[in-house]
Amino acid sequence: MLNLSFARDFILHRLQAKTRHGTHSPFVYRLLDEVIYDFDNKKVYEKVENLRNDLLSDKRVINVTDLGAGSLLNNSKKKLVRDIAKNTLKPARLAQLLFRLVSDLKPAYMIELGTCLGTTSVYLKFASPEAQFYTLEGCPETAEIAAEVILKAGTTGIRQIVGNFDDKLPAVIEKLERLDFVFVDGNHQKEATLRYFEWCLPKVHDGTLLIFDDIYWSDGMKEAWATIKAHPQVTVTIDMFWVGLVYFRKGQVKEDFRIRY
Repeated sequence: MLNLSFARDFILHRLQAKTRHGTHSPFVYRLLDEVIYDFDNKKVYEKVENLRNDLLSDKRVINVTDLGAGSLLNNSKKKLVRDIAKNTLKPARLAQLLFRLVSDLKPAYMIELGTCLGTTSVYLKFASPEAQFYTLEGCPETAEIAAEVILKAGTTGIRQIVGNFDDKLPAVIEKLERLDFVFVDGNHQKEATLRYFEWCLPKVHDGTLLIFDDIYWSDGMKEAWATIKAHPQVTVTIDMFWVGLVYFRKGQVKEDFRIRY
C-alpha cells in the first residue's frame, strides 16, 4: 500500500508542478533558472561520483544502527556497504542539486542530519569550503565508513558527530551563531522532523535555507511537511517531491510552490 501511495503522490505532483516558466515569483524564478535547472557539469561532480563508485563495489559488512523510521527496502541489521550505497545514498542528481543550492547560498554555518556514507557531506563541504559544517549520524559503523570517504575526498573541516539526533542536535545548534543551511535527512518520522524544525527556529534568519528530505516518505512525513509550510515564520516553500525547501524571507509574500525536477 505504501508503494501505491507513493506512486500516486508522485503522479499528482508531476501533474501539478510547474517549471520556471509557470513561476511568477522573481526570487523563485532566479533560483530555478540559475541554480536548480543548472545542469552543466561541475568539476567536483566527477570526484564525488568516483567515491560513490568505490562504495558501490565495497563488500564489507557493517552493523547498522537505525534510530529512525528504518528503510523501505531492507531493515536487516547487517548490511553490505555496497547495498547501503545503492539503496540509501542520495542519487547524484539530488546530491548535485544540494551542491548548487549551497554554492549559491554561500552559508557560513551548516548542519546535516544523516551523514550516511558521507558522499552528500562531501558535496556540501565542497560547495562551501569555509563554512563551519557539522554532520550528524546515528550509526557508529556507518559513520566510520563516512569518515574514510571524507578523508579520501580531501575535504577538511567537516565535524562528524555520532549519536542520537535528539541528544546531539541541541548542543550543535546552541554553539552556532546562526543557522544558514540545514539539511534534514534522517529519522523520517513526523514528531522528530517537527522537533528538529522547532529547534532550528531560534537561529534562522532571512538568508536561512532548511531542506527536508523524503517529504512524501509516509503519511506522517506529509503531515510534518504541511505543518512546516503553515508555520508563520516560513514565507516560501518549494516542494520538489524528493525534497522540500524552506525559506524565511521577511517581507516576502507567503507562497508555496510545487516545482518539477
